[in-house]
Amino acid sequence: MNPNILQTPIDYLKGVGPSRASLLRSELGIHTYQDLINLFPNRYIDKTQYYKINQLQRNSAEVQIIGKLINIKTVEQKKGKRLVAKFIDDTGEMELVWFRGQKWIRENLKLNTPYVIFGKTKYYNGFSMPHPEMELLDEHKANLRTAMQPVYPSTEKLSNKGITNRVIMKMMQQLFVETNVRFYDTLSKEILEELKLISKSEAVFNVHFPKSQELLAKAQYRLKFEELFYIQLQLITKKLIRKQKIKGFPFTEVGAHFNNFYKNHLPFDLTNAQKRVIKEIRNDIGSSAQMNRLLQGDVGSGKTIVGLMTMLLAIDNGFQACLMAPTAILANQHYMGIKELTQDLDINIKLLMGSSTAKERRIIHEELEEGSLHILIGTHAILEDKVQFKNLGLAIIDEQHRFGVAQRAKLWHKNTYPPHILVMTATPIPRTLAMSLYGDLDISVIDELPPGRKAIKTVHRYDSNRLRVFKFIADEIQKRRQIYIVYPLIQESEAMDYKDLMDGYESIARSFPTPEYQISIVHGKMKPADKDYEMERFVKGETNIMVATTVIEVGVNVPNASVMIIESAERFGLSQLHQLRGRVGRGAEQSYCILMTSHKLSSDSKTRLETMVRTNDGFDIAEVDLKLRGPGDIMGTQQSGVLNLKIADIVRDNDILKTARYYAMKILNDDPALSAEKNKVLLYTYGQMAKHKNIWNYIS
Repeated sequence: MNPNILQTPIDYLKGVGPSRASLLRSELGIHTYQDLINLFPNRYIDKTQYYKINQLQRNSAEVQIIGKLINIKTVEQKKGKRLVAKFIDDTGEMELVWFRGQKWIRENLKLNTPYVIFGKTKYYNGFSMPHPEMELLDEHKANLRTAMQPVYPSTEKLSNKGITNRVIMKMMQQLFVETNVRFYDTLSKEILEELKLISKSEAVFNVHFPKSQELLAKAQYRLKFEELFYIQLQLITKKLIRKQKIKGFPFTEVGAHFNNFYKNHLPFDLTNAQKRVIKEIRNDIGSSAQMNRLLQGDVGSGKTIVGLMTMLLAIDNGFQACLMAPTAILANQHYMGIKELTQDLDINIKLLMGSSTAKERRIIHEELEEGSLHILIGTHAILEDKVQFKNLGLAIIDEQHRFGVAQRAKLWHKNTYPPHILVMTATPIPRTLAMSLYGDLDISVIDELPPGRKAIKTVHRYDSNRLRVFKFIADEIQKRRQIYIVYPLIQESEAMDYKDLMDGYESIARSFPTPEYQISIVHGKMKPADKDYEMERFVKGETNIMVATTVIEVGVNVPNASVMIIESAERFGLSQLHQLRGRVGRGAEQSYCILMTSHKLSSDSKTRLETMVRTNDGFDIAEVDLKLRGPGDIMGTQQSGVLNLKIADIVRDNDILKTARYYAMKILNDDPALSAEKNKVLLYTYGQMAKHKNIWNYIS
């Protein structure tokens, strides 16, 4: 087949035309024949059976009936009108009903002509079928069809304009007629034979018009594997190229700063997980390639110590290091923590933030450029062009998903060679997602909490148990502990959230009156200075209770706070609940998280709450979250561009993803340039993909 035919604008397909083409472009992003071929069905309907009207059951099932229309009328109703047609077969009659698109439908319906109708039935004083799919019986018999009928993605606008599922199916049939259903294969003979995959042509045809359940399964597997295989090939190639071409600074010395800190100033023994990760980092930075490593570790797992020890290695090798955090609170916390840990070492550490004074900035700039400033900790301010290092060898980014790609790239240009990059996150990323989003990074995981840390006890309580919860708060305050009480913040209704918070604050203030108790309050409407003042009072222990919205989610470290109460917990996502819970459990005492909800809970909410009560393992929680929300939502749209998947699903198709990654790695290990004769087809397809930036733009 001429590959260019698939780049034909969709307007030229018989039965489409300019107005339909315009709708397909705006609603489904279909511009060319290629795009239509790649509109994969959401599900399939088994249309092997035809029902008689007298066989219908009152069960809202999808059924297919042969009959004819004997009259059509428009019926006025309270709002607007509906179109009603009487439909009969030789056993009875029923109504067909349309609430929208009536003019177009009325003009196109034929009376006393055999039709095949399909849809969900309703029963009220007789059977009816709203918005049925309809096809003339003669056309139904003549069409290219299978018992497994595809259901395509659609929108309300398309349905209203008469572009129904049946119309999309007819377009697809026409496309297969025009293209003659022959597609070049995009996988090597070796992969096809080893995995017993069907050909590309067979797969594309059977995913749209499956001849059987078995062939549909084979077609879906083949296309899902191909999509995931090329994503993995792209990510792994990127990693190999970076390691070969992008030189880094080799840190060959393990010198006085590192050894002195490790032997004399480390406040606790490292966990085995921390030791393993430091070893992985040392292997990276000891070579002449640039390190690009993602360090995942739950809240409190000790990522900062690992980061500090890596910075000490940089200093021992004559380099400077920086640590960038997304908020002033978090940057300040890192600064205070690292300053305290290194107070007996001869190291110059400074903090740079947007609020830093001109005098502070001048000193920082001078010391950075002459090399006497060893470690710079700060916010986005570090990225400013005027921040120039003498010899930056290591950049650590905390909670990297809060920084854009362009911002991170600025760090690369702070030295002649790019510095080693260590990205730290307390947001556990499920393995499947990490393989797809960060397949070009090396990944380390700290999956062990430091000794002495007690697991946080989590319970779910209904609003009706509030008095018992207040009694528990009072008992904990007696033990000189501090309490967080967090209210949800949902952007659509800031006024309502503010009211929730203020109502809650008043209720707490009545139950815990001054002077016996002191309460802080923090929310988004406060001035930054007032917010910092209230936070500071809580950190110093001057207040017993902190009533807040989710502004305290990241970065506040109060070891004496032992109870986290989350109000309306059903309104939070799983990862947010887990992050909030991580605000307590920072000290040696037993800590608690209490999830407060009403009795009305959706099944997803119940799953989230049960998961929180069951486990403290962030990775376990992230896997459940991924199943509930899907990858795009978890990473945010900015991150999920690489995962613009057409047919595969990285949660449900986890096994196919692993197989695809295994084959991509195996092929690239043996033949990194894909220059072998057997990999020619892979090289060609990969080249086409690089041009179009999308696996599905080069099927033929």
